[in-house]
Amino acid sequence: MSMIAVFIGRLFIAVIFLVSGINKLIHVSDTNAMIAAAGLPGGLAVPTGLFELLAAVCLIFGVATRLWSILLAGFVLLTILFFHREFTDPVQAMAAMKNLAIAGGLLCLFGYGQTRWSYDALRQRRRDEHARYEAERRASEAELRAARAEGRAEVAGEPAVIVEKRPFWRR
Repeated sequence: MSMIAVFIGRLFIAVIFLVSGINKLIHVSDTNAMIAAAGLPGGLAVPTGLFELLAAVCLIFGVATRLWSILLAGFVLLTILFFHREFTDPVQAMAAMKNLAIAGGLLCLFGYGQTRWSYDALRQRRRDEHARYEAERRASEAELRAARAEGRAEVAGEPAVIVEKRPFWRR
């Protein structure tokens, strides 16, 4: 049940950035004006919108979830510092608290982001299967080398067969 909650939470958080990124790319001039009013260099609307859009898509599909969640948490905390720093204004204080909650959710996603139903989890399963296969292959080769070293294995174009050596009186 908790995996379902993490998956749905990941989608909900991604929707916030998907909508925000699309709005920034649609209303570039308004976003640039807002950014300039905060004292930041102009022209950041398109890169910011693309960043949010790319991050949202990566969160939706679970690609590099931990990386994108930590980057977005930092981004959201920076928006508090640049855009919602007047805590005496109730609207700004509420926006800062909302962003703080989003950053907290992103940090939780950082901790539990590589769960089922994500590309990251699929890659991890494949890596684990490959590692398990390699370990079994190495163990088999080590057993074969040990058998050859003891003189119990014969190789004749076919896979090695363990030949049991018994004393002559037990044959």
